[in-house]
Amino acid sequence: MERLGTGIGWRPEIADAVERMPGIDWVEAVAENVCPGHLPDSLRRLRERGVTVVPHGVSLGLGGADRPDAGRLTALAERAEVLGSPLVTEHIAFVRAGGPLTASPHLEAGHLLPVPRTRDALDVLCENVRIAQDALPVPLAVENIAALVCWPGEEMTEGQFLYDLADRTGVRLLIDVANLHTNHVNRGEDPAKALAELPLEAIAYVHVAGGFERDGVWHDSHAHPVPRPVLDILTDLASRVSPPGVLLERDENFPAPAELEAELTTIRRALQAGAVERVKTQLRERRTEQPAPAGSGAHRHETGAAGATRGVSGLPHHEGAGEARQRLGLEQAALLSALVAGTPVPEGFDRVRVGVQARALAAKRADVVAKVAPELPVILGDGYRTAFLGYAQTRPMTAGYRRDALTFAEHLLSAGLTGDPRARRELREWWLERSGPAPRSRRPGHRLARATRRVLLRR
Repeated sequence: MERLGTGIGWRPEIADAVERMPGIDWVEAVAENVCPGHLPDSLRRLRERGVTVVPHGVSLGLGGADRPDAGRLTALAERAEVLGSPLVTEHIAFVRAGGPLTASPHLEAGHLLPVPRTRDALDVLCENVRIAQDALPVPLAVENIAALVCWPGEEMTEGQFLYDLADRTGVRLLIDVANLHTNHVNRGEDPAKALAELPLEAIAYVHVAGGFERDGVWHDSHAHPVPRPVLDILTDLASRVSPPGVLLERDENFPAPAELEAELTTIRRALQAGAVERVKTQLRERRTEQPAPAGSGAHRHETGAAGATRGVSGLPHHEGAGEARQRLGLEQAALLSALVAGTPVPEGFDRVRVGVQARALAAKRADVVAKVAPELPVILGDGYRTAFLGYAQTRPMTAGYRRDALTFAEHLLSAGLTGDPRARRELREWWLERSGPAPRSRRPGHRLARATRRVLLRR
């Protein structure tokens, strides 16, 4: 496994600071935000300095019932090649559901949602991972995600699920210790037990991030400092194995560069504390080690053909994923519809937690649309968020965020929900610029005239 060292998530908002930070061995960039033909100057300079860049995908949906989209896989492969990356990473999650497989409307979550830890879900995930591995020019690593909701009828723990996945596919693991903490708070799962069940030799690198707790629910925000419990899990992990790399994630609410550097220092100390414990444990084991009887086969888990057939949960896996895909697709479509379309919560789910997750998804939609279409909050002012959340309650996202922004504007205009005449004119102008029946003129003179008119209308 390639040694990566200490890294930080590269984001445009902190690009200059990242370039100046001491001790940064590598960075991770959101794959969907990188255009292969127009690399940001900051990433290009980092590459020229020999800093490793790893593309981190968020939209593939490997845990979904459908096979991975060929276009998305091609795009991920292109980014790996352009960046000269040693590996690419994605998530063990589903991000969309419905469509032809289930004869139901296609729905987009706009976020990473947990897959059930069942044999059906594992069979589908293994097949999807193999498809992705065949399409990518470099190794793939997949990340455990944070969850607000629990699937009913799960058959495995998280550690068992990840072990079987790695054993059956050879995929590497990106372990997010912040997500282990999230699942500890939200699902009552012991992070130490999860670490004990993991195939530690399959770890590619580790994510560390912050969050916050509200009303007994931990939100994996990536917008707050890393809390002590997350650092403790990192130390526990480092006491078991030396991770090839560790990376600090921060997606918004960026602090001063000095604060980010201080967090990286704290992360290094947590790793060092774990390394000390690992050495102590190794010394104790050597002093008490007894030779194993010949032929005892004393191994922690079965591997190879036996392990691939049985898996650590002791249940045989299915030989094909066809029927499993349809069953999983129906389950995921029902949950996602409840989350984004207001349909009844499927039986067995915690209705309160589903409501928390639904509100979180709507809030994320509002935030991302505000970033991809920053004119909308300017045009609508303080009423933007209230209007968008009202729209999101009954209108699920069926395509990407840019299409969502246009559909939101269409909804406001067609329903006459913009009471301010000025805001209505500007919103209509914005919508026509992007989706009118004929492209607006690209000549500078015409653009200047429209901009001047917009300013005059505000008076």
